[in-house]
Formats: sequence, C-alpha cells, structure tokens
Amino acid sequence: MILPEKTYETFVGILKQELVPAMGCTEPIAIAYCAAKARCVLGELPESIEIWASGNIIKNVKSVIVPHTGGLRGMEAAAAAGVLCGQEEKGLEVISEVTREQTQMLREYIRGTSFQVHALESSHILDLKVWVRSGSRSAMVHIVDEHTNIVEIEKDGRRVWPKEESRAQTPPCVMAEEAADREEDALDYGLLRMEAIFAFANEAELSEVSEILQRQIDYNMAIAKEGMREEYGARIGKVLMHQDTSVRQQAKAMAAAGSDARMSGCELPVVINSGSGNQGLTASLPVIVYAGYYEKSQEELYRALLVSNLVTLHLKSGIGRLSAYCGAVSAGAGAGAGIAYLLTKDLKVINHTVVNALAITSGIVCDGAKASCAAKIAMAVEAGILGFEMYQEGNQFKGGDGLVCKGIENTIANICCLAHDGMRETDKKIIELMCDKTPKG
Repeated sequence: MILPEKTYETFVGILKQELVPAMGCTEPIAIAYCAAKARCVLGELPESIEIWASGNIIKNVKSVIVPHTGGLRGMEAAAAAGVLCGQEEKGLEVISEVTREQTQMLREYIRGTSFQVHALESSHILDLKVWVRSGSRSAMVHIVDEHTNIVEIEKDGRRVWPKEESRAQTPPCVMAEEAADREEDALDYGLLRMEAIFAFANEAELSEVSEILQRQIDYNMAIAKEGMREEYGARIGKVLMHQDTSVRQQAKAMAAAGSDARMSGCELPVVINSGSGNQGLTASLPVIVYAGYYEKSQEELYRALLVSNLVTLHLKSGIGRLSAYCGAVSAGAGAGAGIAYLLTKDLKVINHTVVNALAITSGIVCDGAKASCAAKIAMAVEAGILGFEMYQEGNQFKGGDGLVCKGIENTIANICCLAHDGMRETDKKIIELMCDKTPKG
C-alpha cells in the first residue's frame, strides 16, 4: 500500500500535535495552565480563585501530587501553582520552571487565598473554568475537550475572546506558536486505520519525525529510571523487577516505574500520547525495552514507535480523552502492536496482537489518576505482549468471542463504542463514589 499524500501529512501532523512534553498528571496541569492564563488576563495576583470542573477532571486531580508544590495534592494546589508560579506560554509544562522560593511561598499563598471548587455539569467530558478575582476586578478562562484548548476568556465581566466579529483571533496571553498549533486541530483522525498506520511506519521519512520520537525516548526513559531508583508511589516497577528480569518483565516494570514517579509528583517531564502521560509511557517504554534487548537499530525502533503511538491514538480517538475506560488498555495494545512490528514487520501479526490484547483487558475501569495506575499499566502491557505471543503460537480470539468481530477495524469500533457510549453511566457512578466521603462497609 502506498499511502496517499494527505494521509501521510495528516499522520505527521497528528504525531507533532500529540507527542508533546508535559510535567505532572495532565488534568491538574490543565488546571494550573487555565489558572495561569486567568492570572495573565487579570494582570495581578488574585485574592480568590474559583474552579468549575467536569467530573473526570475532578477524579483525575483528586489523588495525584502536583509537581513543584512540596507534595501537595488536589484542585487548590494545582490552581495555586499555576497562578503563583506558572508560565502560561509553556502549555502543559506551565509549572516546569518553579524556583525553590516559589515552592516555599505556595503554602502561604494557599492559606491567604479564598478557594471555591464546584462540579460542572457539562456535555463535555473535559470542561474547566477558572475564575480569578482581586478586589472588584476579575478574569475567567474556559477550556473544553483538550487540556489547553481555550474557548472563552472574560475580563471584568466582559468577554474579551473570542469577539463576535471574529471567532478566529488569538486569545490574550497566547503565543504565536500556540495559535498556529490551534490551526492544526482540524487534523482528520478518521484517517487512522491499521493498514494505513502500517504503511506509514514503513514509508515515513524519519527526518520528519525523529526529533519528536527521540524526545519521547529520552524523556520517558529518564522518568522510568527515576522511578526505579527512588521510592515513588506503590513502587510497582521495583516489585516487578524483584520477581524476574526477563525482557517482558522489564517492559512492564519500566512502564510502571515511569507512572510510579509521575503520579507521585516527580519533577521530570513525560512525552504524552492522547493527552495522557501514563499513556505516553505505556505506548513507548515497552517498545524501547524490547528494541534494546533484541539489539534493534535506531531506525527500527523509530518505526516501531510510529506503530505503537499511532495505534494508541487510533484506539483513543474513538473513545475520547477521558472516560470510565482505562486509557492504559489502549496504550498497552499499542505497545503490543509496536513490539509485533519490531519483531515481525507483519501487518497480520500486528492486527491479531491488538485484537488479542483488547479482548484481554477491556474491562479495566479508570477511577482517577493515582498510584495504582502503575499496576494497571503493567497489566495492560502484559496483555499487549501476551496478545503478540498468543498469535506467534498460533492462538487467537476470533469473531464472536465477546466484543471481538471479524476484521480489526470492526473490533476497534466495538471497543470504542463500549468505552465512549456504554460506560457513561459507569463513569458517573465512579465519580459519585469517589466524591462521596462517607465510609463504605
């Protein structure tokens, strides 16, 4: 298959748009970014901060440590870090350059600032408004669907962006490169299909993607190694490596260790996938580990990472950024696909790997970002590897086995329908249970 030029350029654009650095769990960082933008519009340090957030943001902010806060968790810490320390032009790295003095000032600022946090009823899974006020002055920034997608800005009770006469203007405090990125939001994710992804991995001019792939390798390996060195979270990566040191165990352990560190406030950046650092770690690190073990070339690793990242994005594009469906499942299947490409270069093997992996782990739910994400990642990577090894041994799940259909794209469509539509009520119940502080049992 020779990939059409439009599809080729779209895939390059998707990779550039998606594989970007972020420091910290992306939902609290979205709050920090939104708050930093609001402070920029206000023009001074606010005396009060009001946050309205959809349920999925609340569940993903509740339990993770916000980097550069001295171990603080939650909505207030994320907003305060953005307001006091954030550099809004850095996007998802908004609090990547915080001084020790700023961190020390943060607790005092939180104590002296009024915070209100509200659940936002919205048709958007990712919906966030931050109001900041100082005296009679106020500013509000509204983000929807994507973690840095500003759709509305108000100042002193008046909408300043977008203005009625032009809804395509650059919002205040948005840098030129961010505005250019926003023009790429129309990229057609519907072009992502397994056959096209495979063709792209074979045909891609690596000079067009090598910089972002090498950044993914460097950043994600660095935080995984940090997770293996230090005592983060539930130490899932270390626990796995205490069991055995096989390549499949290393693949699971490194992905888990990266999440151990990230969920516990590690101040190293991660290259994300589908808006998630955990998914970026899961899609990349197992492939990197396998490439090293089998002494694959840099080119082979890059091309395998194209498969793992794009398969993950293909699966997630039909589900949405946030869901009751654990995103590690998609990324684990993506990692399995990348490993299958690395070791076989065979589309049939890749397709069956993905189907097998999805059939194994598609029941894992997302109950927020927290330490146990590392364990879920390990299980998702295990499913990806097992899915590959099953097919290598001549075994597979076939059409009619649960949600598995004849044809890879039909199976993916079923899984996406389950996650996006079928689990809406599950998502509501998870959020309800997480926000109910009444002791159970």
